[in-house]
Amino acid sequence: MKKVLNYLRSRRDATLLASAFLLLMAAAFKPTIPLPRSIYSYLLVADISQSMNVVDTTLNGKPTTRMEYTQYMLHHIVSNMPCGTHVSIGLFAGVSVAALYNPIEVCSNYAAIQDTIDHLDWRTAWSGNSRLRDSMFTLARVLRAFPEPAQVVYFTDGEEAPKLHAFNTKDLTNFQGGNGWLFVGIGSDKGTAIPKLDDKNQVIGYWSADSFAMQPGIAQISEANIGVRDNNVAGATGDRFLSKLQEEYLKDLAKQVSGDYVRGDSLQSILSAMNKQKPARHDIAPYDIQWILASLAGLLLLLAYLPKKPVSAFSKWLSRQRKIKRNPTPQ
Repeated sequence: MKKVLNYLRSRRDATLLASAFLLLMAAAFKPTIPLPRSIYSYLLVADISQSMNVVDTTLNGKPTTRMEYTQYMLHHIVSNMPCGTHVSIGLFAGVSVAALYNPIEVCSNYAAIQDTIDHLDWRTAWSGNSRLRDSMFTLARVLRAFPEPAQVVYFTDGEEAPKLHAFNTKDLTNFQGGNGWLFVGIGSDKGTAIPKLDDKNQVIGYWSADSFAMQPGIAQISEANIGVRDNNVAGATGDRFLSKLQEEYLKDLAKQVSGDYVRGDSLQSILSAMNKQKPARHDIAPYDIQWILASLAGLLLLLAYLPKKPVSAFSKWLSRQRKIKRNPTPQ
């Protein structure tokens, strides 16, 4: 054993390079070790109702729809999630929330998740109504059906259609399941008309104020049954229904279900609010040590090209530089 150690010392450079190679080979197999840690799992819910087609947000200085803005935020939020995080994408319309798949690991399924976000579209909505308050109960059932717990991040403008009144306001007093949910408000405080689009996404008019009329007991002509808004199209600007971010309503809704609210005008604000959410669970989970092995290999490569006594070598080099300054070469 002593002879082997002496041989390795005499061949320092080769030993360091061989060790670095072995570490890189081990890292290539993506080894993991079991460690107790927090597991983060999210259901990112996107409002795909027609009010999300309103153009009252900006991206890179250009006007954009609330839907496109939500997609932009979702792309960057997923990009900032560390490996090991689980994500599902959900859609909200009518009174329902539908999860497109169970939470999946973000790194191994990164392309699929980003592709899902790319294809968010109001035309996939199954109802013309937007009953955000009622959707809380559906969302709670969706979460209970998941194989693992998940936190909710809900992107919406908070628009209720038809408008709430005494007959259609769901009581949330005894609601359970909203603890830790995060509501992200999308849109501006300025009222903007909701475009009425055809199946090719072409604007054919704007939704009229009559589309949101409050009729006690049969609001919006019982559209909870027929699934669409009425066909009224606004003519003059004064006939149009003006939609805006319902921030105070979302704050109150979040409070009623023991959740939180953040305005979605900043990616960092959303990420900061998500970091305050509790992990979905604590468990023994595999921890990736690939980066540790690769880092050690890099360190060994660096040491292989350093002198055996770097401090002494640096002192000698510094001494030579001083002598050169004191005795410059004659011109």
